[in-house]
Parts: sequence; structure tokens; C-alpha cells
Amino acid sequence: MNNQMNNHVNNHKNWFPYALTNPASYLRLFCLPHAGGASVLFHPWTTFLPPSIELYPVELPGHGARGHEQALSRMRRLTQAIAEGMYPHLDKPFALFGHSMGALVCFELARLLRRAYDVSPRCLFVSAHRAPQLPDPDPTTYMLSEEDLVRKLQTLEGTPKEILEQPDLLRMVLPNLRADFAVCDTYTYRAEAPLDCPIIALGGDSDPEISREQLEGWHEQTSRVFQVHTFPGGHFYINTSRPAVLKLMTETMEQML
Repeated sequence: MNNQMNNHVNNHKNWFPYALTNPASYLRLFCLPHAGGASVLFHPWTTFLPPSIELYPVELPGHGARGHEQALSRMRRLTQAIAEGMYPHLDKPFALFGHSMGALVCFELARLLRRAYDVSPRCLFVSAHRAPQLPDPDPTTYMLSEEDLVRKLQTLEGTPKEILEQPDLLRMVLPNLRADFAVCDTYTYRAEAPLDCPIIALGGDSDPEISREQLEGWHEQTSRVFQVHTFPGGHFYINTSRPAVLKLMTETMEQML
């Protein structure tokens, strides 16, 4: 029994180091970050979420508090690992949110949870990523030279300038960034039945990477309600339009409680 309790504690600490548990909550919101992102990036969201919703940012191997681990570079291995870490925490209704790379991972995670555990989220929020069945219009990223990869990161504006401008820091983070980009670049979409949960597609109205048309394509992946919402901002509109984004998400989730 003690070993089981220790494993549960370690599991929680590894995958959800910044989770804010609340026994009175009715729903857990699991959040997956963009390529190179860490779970601490979602911590400011706690200011905007009601007590009925528990925030569970997911810490991926090789990121943030798990920076000493090797990042996983293939979708199947990554989603299997996340599902195993998440399953003990699915004792409440839950929703999934993923931004950029995290949106694609959340989608495949939802399909895996359906196949392997017969559970589904109350809602899937997919942010700043084209629908999975659409072809990738961009060249492969994870094989870019260091110079070109840095230029790509500068365009996306999601990596702190302190990292991009310091060679020592950059050398530390680039391997994990390449692993993250490889998750998406080597991903192959396989058709399955649409998910039996609402999908809410979110994006920035001036995102140079993702168009509204690409967001609209997510409607094929659900048999339930589908909506698209865009907000002022670019690829990282979730930072510049945070209050409006979380107001919409909160209202959507509270309708499902």
C-alpha cells in the first residue's frame, strides 16, 4: 500500500508539479504547452479560473521541472506516456487544452484515452494548430540548421529573448526543441471515428502560422458541438488576450459541469 501511495505521489509530482488541487472542484483542466514550453507557463491562468475548475498543467519529459529527462520525439511514445501519467487523475470529469504542438498532442491523447481506457474529455480545446487531417504547408523544422531554427523561433515569438541571445542557454534547450518539433514533423494522421466531445478551436487573428480556415478544419474531428474563436494577437495570443480566452473557456466548461 505504501509503495502504491509513493508511486501516486511521484506520478503527480513528475507530471503535474504545478497542479492546484481542490477537493471541491468539479472538473480538471489538463493543459499541454507549445514546443519547448513548460507547465509553469500556465500558472498565471489560476487568477482567471473559478474554484470549480482545477488547473493541471502537464510537464513533459525534458521540459521545466523535468529538464534532466530526455524529451520524447515521437507522437505515439509521448501520448502513451502522458496517458499513463494522467489516468490516475481521471477520477473527475476533465477537459483538455493544447496550444500549438500541444493541440495536436491533445487530439491524439483524446483518441488514445478513448481506445485504451474508454474515457473522453468533456471538451477539447485546440489552440493555434491546423486540423490534423490537413497537410503541413511548412518545411520540416526539426532538421533545420541552428541558425534557421533560431530564426523560426524568433518568428513565433514564444521563446524568451534571453535564451535566443545566449549561446550557452540555447545549446541547452535546442535538443528538446528539436524533439518537440519532431513530434509534429514526423506525425502521420490516421482516420478514426470523430471524437464524441465538443471541440473548440482557438487562434490569434494575426497568427502568421495558422489561418481561420485551418482552424475550421477541426470540425471533421467531432460528432458534437464545434466552434471557432479568434482573439487579437499572433501565435501566442493566449498571452496577449489571456482574460478573454479564459473567460470563454470557463463559460464553456461551466456549461458542461
